[in-house]
Amino acid sequence: MVGGEAAAAVEELVSGVRQAADFAEQFRSYSESEKQWKARMEFILRHLPDFRDPPDGGGRLDQLLSLSMVWANHLFLGCSIKVKAEDSSHFSTSATGSGRRRG
Repeated sequence: MVGGEAAAAVEELVSGVRQAADFAEQFRSYSESEKQWKARMEFILRHLPDFRDPPDGGGRLDQLLSLSMVWANHLFLGCSIKVKAEDSSHFSTSATGSGRRRG
């Protein structure tokens, strides 16, 4: 039954997306608008595989969350940052496919 297998695969995919969104939701700031949070959540989820915490507890997730705040502040509030942070391959307004770049 091909239809049943496809439906099960879709349900599994949707379940995975829900779990990822629920995981990211814990990092939402109370002051973020829905628009800002959606963009920052996409940034976090897009780059999460690159920032998995190593077994020794290196705090890579904290680094990702910090970068997501810097990126969102730059995108939505126009805050400027030092060039070193901007050189990071993860700091790009095109990281979620939207936004504008100042400078």
